[in-house]
Amino acid sequence: MKDFISLLQVEFKRIFSNGVLLAIFFGAPIGYGILFGYVYQQGKVVDLPIVIIDEDRSPASDKIIDALEDNEGLFVADVRPTDGNIRAEMPTKQYAAVITIPTDFEKHILQKKHPEIRVDLNMANILNANTASNNINMVLMTLNAGMEIEGLKKQGLHPAQAMASYESFKINFNKLYNSSGNYVNFMLPGILAAIMQQVIFLAMALVFSRDFEDGYFAELIQKSKSSVHHIFLKAAPFLLMLPFMWLFISLLFVYFNITADIFNFPMLVLTILLTLASMFIGMLFSIAIPNQLKATELLMVISTPAFILSGFTWPTEAIPSFITNVAQFIPVTQFLSGFRRIAFYGGDLASIMPEIKILLIIIFVAFISMLLLLQFKINAQVKKEAKTFTETDLS
Repeated sequence: MKDFISLLQVEFKRIFSNGVLLAIFFGAPIGYGILFGYVYQQGKVVDLPIVIIDEDRSPASDKIIDALEDNEGLFVADVRPTDGNIRAEMPTKQYAAVITIPTDFEKHILQKKHPEIRVDLNMANILNANTASNNINMVLMTLNAGMEIEGLKKQGLHPAQAMASYESFKINFNKLYNSSGNYVNFMLPGILAAIMQQVIFLAMALVFSRDFEDGYFAELIQKSKSSVHHIFLKAAPFLLMLPFMWLFISLLFVYFNITADIFNFPMLVLTILLTLASMFIGMLFSIAIPNQLKATELLMVISTPAFILSGFTWPTEAIPSFITNVAQFIPVTQFLSGFRRIAFYGGDLASIMPEIKILLIIIFVAFISMLLLLQFKINAQVKKEAKTFTETDLS
């Protein structure tokens, strides 16, 4: 036990003497967590710039312009009588939409000719385009209904009759689970989980590969020939430090007012399984590839697209099945699937049992693989040293 504690102290010294490892392990979760939190802190997109081409310049068009200016999601950057050279402005101004109110708009409304307002959406940014479209549509539909009702009232209908004539039925939307449509609630949890998986991957990719490179591995096996011993020795420092990193991540939820229920037992189980699965995959690559740079590069290939492939932001139904089948064995895919069920739907352990089973499979396969591979390398190193010793004696 004294030898193990002594070796553990050496492991901590080696970890804290590695600037790259420290930057990855501590810098990424703290730096990126805070950075992305502030990026999405506003929660929703507001003040999208739009241009209004008012060819009519009538009280009716003024009413539309006022209503659009009052919408918090839109910012009327300019109102002009003609479009001029609007296309040339788009690369620099990047208007979300251009709304054109045609000539004789009010006149045609009064004549029941149903004039058309043209909305040109900038689809270069789909999120902005969809947000602008929804806000513009809401404003114009409300005004359209109001004008129709006013027209009926002018024909002599009672206000209640005018309303009833226009409205055949009512629609009531009830938003569940993220009722405010807050983007920080939607995006930040998934990003933080992906960051933590990547951090664990890259940190663990260095633990054995560094030993192979600088020759420390040969010293370690003088203390023990057991692969289990060395795996636990390498994992122990991170098992002690990672809870503090997860605590920091959880406090970001509180700081940025993310309305997700994460402080419960099912979430603890899911987090532990993600941690172990990510650690074992990272350690497996570290053993299999005795080069720090190559090990980290290959793990980056896995971790970089993991968030997109997880189905957290883009529905898995829209992703080809052969891709989703591969993505199922990336730990963060299972974590994010289970996370949403627990944090937003109030699920329990039974509700995330499919995710738990796959994470356990990943852990088991990765652990057995690195156990066997490391033991093979230990045996090979022992044979190599024995051969060298024999040749030295003979000479």
